[in-house]
Amino acid sequence: MAIQSYTAPDLYDLIRDQHSDFLLLDVRNAAEFARFQIEGPRTVDMVNVPYMEFVEFEEESVAKVPTGKEVRIVCAKEGSAKYVGEILEKTESFQDVYYLEGGIKNWGNMLVSTPVSNQALGKEYELYQFLRPGKASCSYGLVYNGEMMLFDPSRNVDFYTGFAGDKGVRIVRTFETHLQADYISGSNQIARATGAAFMAPPDDFQGAVFHYSPSLDGDTYACGGGPEVKVMHTPGHTPGSTCYLIDDSYLVSGDTVFVQSIGRPDLGGQAEAWAKLLFATLQERIAPLSDTVVALPGHFADWSEASGENHVVAATMGDIRERNKEIYAITLEADFVQFIKDNMREQPPEYAVIRQVNAGLLEKEVDEQEVLDLGKNECAASAAK
Repeated sequence: MAIQSYTAPDLYDLIRDQHSDFLLLDVRNAAEFARFQIEGPRTVDMVNVPYMEFVEFEEESVAKVPTGKEVRIVCAKEGSAKYVGEILEKTESFQDVYYLEGGIKNWGNMLVSTPVSNQALGKEYELYQFLRPGKASCSYGLVYNGEMMLFDPSRNVDFYTGFAGDKGVRIVRTFETHLQADYISGSNQIARATGAAFMAPPDDFQGAVFHYSPSLDGDTYACGGGPEVKVMHTPGHTPGSTCYLIDDSYLVSGDTVFVQSIGRPDLGGQAEAWAKLLFATLQERIAPLSDTVVALPGHFADWSEASGENHVVAATMGDIRERNKEIYAITLEADFVQFIKDNMREQPPEYAVIRQVNAGLLEKEVDEQEVLDLGKNECAASAAK
C-alpha cells in the first residue's frame, strides 16, 4: 500500500484532538530539529531520526522508530519524508505511515482562524484571531458591514484574501503594529493585491521604500461604519510600536503586551533607551486601561497562554497584570531597565535581514523568505518558563 500524505491543518487537528494517538517522526537533521520543532496545544510523541541516517544506516534507523502507532513524518520539503515512509512501509511493523505535504514550510505558514469577539456582549461585528502555530504568532481580522480590517498579517496573502472572499467582504485597511523583525509581513503585498490602505507607524517605517499611510496616535478608523479602531502609540519594543483599541474592548497589542511577559526593547540594539520608552508606555498608556479590556497579542511564548477549546491567545488586562505582577509592580524606571538587562539574550541573526525585507530595502526570493520565516519568535522580554 502506497504511503499517504497529510496536510498541515490535518496535523494541527491531530495535535488538538485529545483522543488521537500517533508518532511524529521528524527526519530533518539534528540542527534544524533543535532550532524549530512542531508544537501545539498538547504534547505528542515525537522522535528525531535524520533522513541521512536512513540513507546510510537503514536497518539501525528503522529500529529507532517506536512501533504500535500511526506514523506522521515531517521533513524540510516533503521528499525526504516520502523516502523514509517508503522504507518504514516495507517492514511489517509500520502500516499506517503518512508524510507531510510541502514539508515543514507548510506547517510554518499555516494559519488557523478563530472568532474572539464576545457575542454575549451583543457585538454585531466579528473579530478573528489568525493563529500561526509554527511561529507562535497571531494576526487579526475585524469584519463588519462588508468590510474587513487586518492587523499584522503574515505573508500568507492567499489565506487572507481567501478568508475575505469566503466572508463576502472587502479588505479596506491593513495595520502594522511595528516593523516586524521575526517574520515577513504581508501588509504591503495585501495592499497591492487588494487596494487596501497600508497603515503603519511612521517612527518605524520612515525609511521604507514603498507607499504607506501613517497611523498616528489618536487617529480613529471605523470598520464598515461600525466598530471604531483607535490608534495608540506605545513605543518601547520599537520606537514606533503601536496598539489598536477596537471598540474600547479589544487591544491589538502587537509586541507591547503579551499574555505572559511584555515585548523586548533590546532588539534594536538600544536596550536602555528603548526600555525607558517601554516603561513610560506601561505607566502612561497601558496602566489606565480597564481590567476588562481584552489584549490580543502578536505572539505567545507557550501554549499555556491559549485558552478555551479553540485555543485563543488572549486575556483581559486584569488577568495579564496578575499573571505578570512582578513586571507591572515595578514603579521605578531604573528597576525596570535592570529587569530588561537581566533578561536580555541574543536575538536570532535573521532578524536584521527580516527588518530590511519588511521595509522594502531588501528583496528575497520566495524560497529564501521561507527559510527566514521559519522558527519560533523570540520577542518576549522574559523567556518562557
